[in-house]
Amino acid sequence: MGVKTEKLLSILTLQPVIPVLAVDSVATAIPLARALVAGGLKAIEITLRTEAALDAIRAVADEVEGAEVGSGTILNAAQFEKAMRAGSKFIVTPGTTQELLDVSRKAPVPLLPGAATVSEVMSLREEGYSVMKFFPAEQSGGAAFLKSVSSPLAGTSFCPTGGITPANAKSYLSLPNVVCVGGSWVAPKELVTAGDWKAITRLAEEACALTAS
Repeated sequence: MGVKTEKLLSILTLQPVIPVLAVDSVATAIPLARALVAGGLKAIEITLRTEAALDAIRAVADEVEGAEVGSGTILNAAQFEKAMRAGSKFIVTPGTTQELLDVSRKAPVPLLPGAATVSEVMSLREEGYSVMKFFPAEQSGGAAFLKSVSSPLAGTSFCPTGGITPANAKSYLSLPNVVCVGGSWVAPKELVTAGDWKAITRLAEEACALTAS
């Protein structure tokens, strides 16, 4: 199936911020996803950091109109396959292994592979990837790092994730090699626990309004 760059970009370019979610229950996954979609955030990453994650992905894929749900924190081929079977439209990894690259090539869904160093980016470029997750962004040099590699690694685009906030998101989004950013601030745990979906929709709308200007 190849690298599927166009399919990945069609998802990542839907909005400036991809919500990165750790979902504790299926019961909250559906109204949470609906609140995010209502605010304009259609592409949603649910991380495999909770026991409910796969069921939550399946529920959102089946029941939330307009959502493009993906799976994050995928660490091996087995998780990749399970996430895909649950209905994931895209797969996100914190780093990259040959096992993940191999399973991705045969899969119909695109992979957003993680990289944090110039050498990792170069290795992924050799595998045909031009769009990558930069993680953990703030801890790995932040926007200054991405700006410094934009010329030597021309033609490579990134979705920085890790430590991104409304305060620093614009510094990333202003860079020509940044497609979007990943962030968890659009779904704070206290709002999810309280079931304050209107407040989450407002945060989603504010995230959609984030631009380089």
